[in-house]
Amino acid sequence: MLVTAFLWSTPFLWTLVASFRPESAGGLGMASLLPDYVPTLANFRNAFESGDFALYYLNTAIVAFGILAVQIVTISLAGYAFARLSFPGREAIFYVFLLQLMLVPPILIVPNLRTIVDLGLYGSLLGVMAPYFASAFGTFLMRQTFRQIPRDFEEAAVIDGAHWWQSLWHVLLPMAKPGLLAFSLVSLMAHWNEFLWPLMVLNEPRTHTLTIGLATFALSTEGGREWGLLAAGTLLVMFPLLALFAVFQRQFVNSFMFAGLKG
Repeated sequence: MLVTAFLWSTPFLWTLVASFRPESAGGLGMASLLPDYVPTLANFRNAFESGDFALYYLNTAIVAFGILAVQIVTISLAGYAFARLSFPGREAIFYVFLLQLMLVPPILIVPNLRTIVDLGLYGSLLGVMAPYFASAFGTFLMRQTFRQIPRDFEEAAVIDGAHWWQSLWHVLLPMAKPGLLAFSLVSLMAHWNEFLWPLMVLNEPRTHTLTIGLATFALSTEGGREWGLLAAGTLLVMFPLLALFAVFQRQFVNSFMFAGLKG
């Protein structure tokens, strides 16, 4: 397992070493995984100054956290409806809803792009966000999470005079935090790293996200020969997600176990 882990982590280790390697240190072969130089932060400073990473961070944060904020509302309501409400065709509608999981995202680019243009959202961050405001995976996850919570808690709230939305807000959602945390991490990682859809929608540099900005930055580094600068730019994009996952990895794994995805 250690050998396999090392092989899988080699590209990251190479990027990490290259990002701290001064230009005077020479080439960047695989042997450079063992540094023979004094590490420097010059590559990070030059990368941050060369590319407008502050703006890219802001745009990406608006997109990723904006999508997540709306998704939390939609998946909670949809998950509650499929888990707790009884209505004709509930199971059939739910399984039809899950068909979205079988669609490869690039298939939807053309119809989504036409819809965004018709709505007048082309070229805006809202146009990037809009197609993701609903999530079949999030609905499935919250349905499974709510079904694991005993109805006794809701019944006690109803006896005390709570409406359904009060039971959802004050009883179910606090107990569903593991599922919400799992979905939040998956959603943030997916939309933080997304490249193709923002590339199709955003047409002005001031609206570019980190992935588009990194691609532009890579093309501007003298034909891609400045490996240290490229590695530093890549780590600037990766670091927030690495830190987020490192902090919440235990809760992330436990949340899927809590949600009962095996059933």
